[in-house]
Amino acid sequence: MENEIRALISHMKEWVEVYRDMGFDPPPVPARKAGPGKKAGERGKDQERDGAGIETLEALQEFIGDCKRCKLHLGRKSLVFGEGDPHARLVFVGEGPGRDEDIAGKPFVGEAGRLLTRIIENGMGLQRRDVYICNVVKCRPPGNRDPEKDEVETCLPFLEQQIRIIEPEVICTLGRVAAQTLLGDAFRITKDRGTWRSYKGIPLMPTFHPAYLLRNPAAKRPVWEDVQAIMRRLGMEVKTNA
Repeated sequence: MENEIRALISHMKEWVEVYRDMGFDPPPVPARKAGPGKKAGERGKDQERDGAGIETLEALQEFIGDCKRCKLHLGRKSLVFGEGDPHARLVFVGEGPGRDEDIAGKPFVGEAGRLLTRIIENGMGLQRRDVYICNVVKCRPPGNRDPEKDEVETCLPFLEQQIRIIEPEVICTLGRVAAQTLLGDAFRITKDRGTWRSYKGIPLMPTFHPAYLLRNPAAKRPVWEDVQAIMRRLGMEVKTNA
């Protein structure tokens, strides 16, 4: 059968050459259709919706633009994209901007953000600009409530693109919402924090949100233990006191 197919192909090539010698061009090859389950242009629609394939954070932020893809845009002042080293080894992910972040247009700049900065700079010995900080949703939920399912689903592809572009060595989720978004609803912050997980092959350490530490100072010790575990995973020197 294989030999017959090869002979047929060879015969067809000979006829193509004959037609060309007579001044005719063979008909164009039809455009390839999308595979099963994919309509033509669907990949383009995916990129139009989610920014798939974008290669820089700047381009992704420009793509998101003045986002009005979900209802959170109705009450926001600023879209809080994220900030830090675009090639950071460590990415912190929170749940969403608060009041101070909404005003400033930057993540983690309120009281909880200042605590996170102290953890990064005083505890880890890094500069805030050495890491990347972002949230699951990019607009402030009204009254700082948890983002709703449809809001998370709309914004999650952009967080996924941020992580894909940065390619961090470690992700640290801050709080229940961020951890459940990346790890699934079965995750329980009080029971499961401090144990290494994986997100698309990237080691992930879930810990408490800095805002929780402000209300529960006793939780600072387990968070410091989680941070030490991150430092060890990154090959950093771990200080004996925080």
